[in-house]
Amino acid sequence: MLGLAITAHIYPLLEAERYGAGRLTKIRAQTVSGPSCRNVAERLGVPERLRAAAPEGAEQTTALMETERVLASIIEAVIGACFLHAGYERTAAAVVEAFAPELENALEHPVDYKSTLQERLAQRGEVVAYEVTAERGPPHDRTFEVAAGVEGSVLGTGSGRSKKHAEQEAARVALESLEPEAAAESPA
Repeated sequence: MLGLAITAHIYPLLEAERYGAGRLTKIRAQTVSGPSCRNVAERLGVPERLRAAAPEGAEQTTALMETERVLASIIEAVIGACFLHAGYERTAAAVVEAFAPELENALEHPVDYKSTLQERLAQRGEVVAYEVTAERGPPHDRTFEVAAGVEGSVLGTGSGRSKKHAEQEAARVALESLEPEAAAESPA
């Protein structure tokens, strides 16, 4: 329901033919991503409500309830419940309103460093590979370390709460390391 509501909203708004299906997909994906769902949950006061409803002495449980994965799941469950109760039209309008800042951010600051890095390296006939180099923390609060490299040479490293986020960070760092080369290659 979340993805459908955002897609139905942005498709006519962004003139799909002009933006292209690939870019629309990336904008939608960024808008409904785990971090975006967490932001919406925090704006709606979900963590506070969960803490207030938790039994006394459940500190470990409340820490778990504030993780991105749990908050994203709760937001999706709430959206599903609203859909069952109020129907598609009312729920879709509320979803678009709740995710408006995330959609605006995705439009103004698209975050897909992995695709950008892949495209840049493809121009040179190279392919990027990602490798998880470390995992830290308990399963509900894990941090991943990832290296982005080409043929065994590390271009950038990153960390994140998921492998996908760590890969994006590694790609961002790798792109920064390639910037001096790009500046030297471009005609002045």
